[in-house]
Parts: sequence; C-alpha cells; structure tokens
Amino acid sequence: MKKILFAFMAMVLTFICRAQENTREEQLDHIFAMLHKQNQFNGAVLIAEKGKVIFEKGYGYSNEDNRRHNNEQTIFELASCSKQFTAAAIVLLKRQGKLRYEDKVSRYLPELGFWDQVTISDLLRHTSGLPNDYISQLGRDWDRTRIAGNNDVIRYYEGRKDSLRFAPGSRHEYNNNNYVLLASIIERVSGMSYGDFLARNIFRPLDMKRTFVYNRREHPRNIPNYATGYIWNKNTLSKTTSEASRFHDSTAYFLDGIVGAAKVNSSVEDIYKWMVALKQNKLFTQAEFDEMTAVSQTAGGENVPYGFGLNLSKGDGKFSFGHTGNWDGYVSFISQNMIKDRTIIILQNLHTGLFPFNNINQVLDGKPLEPRYREKISLPEESIKKYTGVYTDGQNENEAHLITYHDGHLFYNASNGEYDMRFFPVAANEFQALRSNGADGLMRFTAIAGGALQLEMLQDGERVGSGIRKKDNDGKL
Repeated sequence: MKKILFAFMAMVLTFICRAQENTREEQLDHIFAMLHKQNQFNGAVLIAEKGKVIFEKGYGYSNEDNRRHNNEQTIFELASCSKQFTAAAIVLLKRQGKLRYEDKVSRYLPELGFWDQVTISDLLRHTSGLPNDYISQLGRDWDRTRIAGNNDVIRYYEGRKDSLRFAPGSRHEYNNNNYVLLASIIERVSGMSYGDFLARNIFRPLDMKRTFVYNRREHPRNIPNYATGYIWNKNTLSKTTSEASRFHDSTAYFLDGIVGAAKVNSSVEDIYKWMVALKQNKLFTQAEFDEMTAVSQTAGGENVPYGFGLNLSKGDGKFSFGHTGNWDGYVSFISQNMIKDRTIIILQNLHTGLFPFNNINQVLDGKPLEPRYREKISLPEESIKKYTGVYTDGQNENEAHLITYHDGHLFYNASNGEYDMRFFPVAANEFQALRSNGADGLMRFTAIAGGALQLEMLQDGERVGSGIRKKDNDGKL
C-alpha cells in the first residue's frame, strides 16, 4: 500500500511541476508574441534554468523575401556580444605563453607606438583612454564605396597620432576601438585570421556548429537559416537594410570588414553551449574564468564592472555576467546569473527589438508581472489621424513637432531634424514608441482651452518636450 501511495504522490508532484512549467512557458510565449505583434520583437529566444532549457522559440521572419521563420537554429550577427569571444581568444593566447595581459599594445602594434602606456588589460576592460570610436571618426574621411578592415583602422590612427583621452587605467569608458585592436593582436600573435583562430580554438572544441565570423557584405555567401538584419524604411512600416537605395546609409557597409568588436554570428542554441562551457570550465580553468569575471579597479579606486568582454554584476550575493549588442539591424542580449543558474539569450534581426529582461525574471521567480511594455490597442483610423499636424514647441515657438500617420501608427519628426520615430496606440490619447533597446517613449495628446490640442512627449515617465496645435481659421483642429 505504501508503495502505491508513494507512486501516486510522485505522479502528483510530476503533474504539478509540469503544470508549473507549462504556465511559465505560456507566460513567456505571451510576452514575446505580444511584442512581436506590435513590432517590438523579431528573433529567437532561449531561457534555461539549473541546466535545463525551459523555453526556446523563434518569432517573425529571418528573411523578408523568402518568408522563412526564425527558430532556435537561426543564425544572427551578435554585434557587441562578439567581444566576449575576442577576449576569450586573448585568454587562450596568454595560456599558450604568447602574450601577457600587462604587455604594452605597442609591442604587437608598433605603428601605434605613441600609445605606449596602453596595455592589453586596458583594452580588455575598456580603461585604455583610446580615441572613442572608429565608427564616427573613420567615417568622416573614408571612401564609403570601399569596405574597411582592421588594418585600415590601425593606419588611420597611425596617421592621426591622436592623444589619449585619459591616462590608461584611470577611468572606465566603453570603446569599440579596444576590441578592434585586440582582434589585430590575435592575428599577429597567432599567425591566423581572427575568424580561423576562434573557429579552431573555441567554436569547434565546443561543437558550436552555427557560430563563425562572417562579413556578410565583404564576403557574402549563401548560409542556410541565416537572419538578415533589418531597419525600418523611412516613414513606413516596411523593413529594409541600411545600404538599400531607399534608406541609403553606407555606414554598416563600409565598416563590414572590421572584426573584434563585432562580426561573430551565432544561434541561441550555440550561445547556450558557450554559457554552459563557461559555467562548467570546459574551455577555461577556474582560475582563468575568475580572472575573466573579476571586478577590477581604476587607479582612483573605482570599480570597473566589466571583465573580459563581459558586463559584470557582483557582490552582496550577486554574480551575473553577459553583454548586449545593437548594430546593423541586429539586437542581442546574453545574460548568465550564476547564483540562480539562469541563462537568458535573446537574438533579434530588427533594430527596434527589445529584451524584456525584468518580465522574464518575474515569470521565472513566480512574481506578478510589472506592465513594463504596454499592449497595442485597436483604434479606428480616424481616431488616430485626428492627432496629426504641426505642434508649435512649448519652449521655442520657432521649432515644431511634426506628426503624420501611416498604417495605424503615428510618426514623429521635427522642424529641426528627421527623427522618423513610430508610435502605436496604447490608449485613446496615448501612443507608445517603437524604440531600440526598449527605451520608454510616449506621446500623450490632451484637449486644452480654446479648442487647441497639447502634445506631451515623455521618456521613462518624465516630460521631455511639448507642443500646441491650435485651431485654424475655420475653427477646425
């Protein structure tokens, strides 16, 4: 009888656990499905806890032309999430005795000898003081019909001989240049290309079959289940790539050959293999991992919450690491909570995509969901169009906010610049912004004295701008 009772109890507990898992899965799916429906998510997600994948799914198209759907194996550009692999390669070269973290960068890149106080450690932790960002500086002087590479970046700064922005080690300032130079050091020390070194020493040993360095414009090839990164066509809700004729932004095109700060491509399932490898010391020793995830200090004693290609949160019972990325129509988010043994991986191919990190953790922790992302409501076309027009700025009457309508959305521009921001209705008089990384933008319209209409612009709940649209001579708004 006792055996039957124990068996029955085990069945009940199994049923309860499965029901709880289904509830969590349903909640997570609802969040991502809602965001996808209102153009705030397009990609793939994988969530694991205590060594078990509890949710993985793709949403939307990986390619707008062939209408192939995103799934768990779809390959995305990682953007700045690539930095952790660049840093990992440096750790392996240090293990091989080919470099030291305290080595001066000029030892490996003598062309940049005028930055003779910068060390490899400074590059890894973003404490170098290098000029901040080749993306804007190189772009001013480069022939944008040509694709630049790492050596072009080095030659550019060799010619400029810029002074450092601050003494190495005295401050922490995130800077893509640091990881471009690290990639070049990897190539010169190893005698291999950056992509080949990562493939041979990291991706293949960890069976990451869908992970590789890829410059999709410089060396295009047909890759099955590859996600194209998309942005919005100007003043529409159709998707395009940045260099397409209707959009015509050549920045991503001419920077396509530069590696180290970006250009690793992967899937959510492969990134999970990487997270497991880090947790279980499959590639690095515990001592190496501890150094990669150590919170260092500046010369002035301030904590540097950045390890080797990883953002860090440590102390008071906390230990998590990860990274975010946003470039060329791709948005990426990787998070590993070591205390809860929780992994969250989100890869997207739409530049306004966001990652509902807080809501995910609330679901997993069994807590009530905070309404961080409001749900789109259905309004008649005329109920949206009535807010279009020119609103005189509340602070400067010579400037104006320009509100137009397209496909169920309001579009915001201004007399002093083209912003091309899209807003969808969340209430009869409130419209939520489609913004990169989930920035909380809102437009609110209110009728005021004299039959005029007031526009309020809010960012994270705080008013950041306003305007008034007055009646015309016919008494119409």
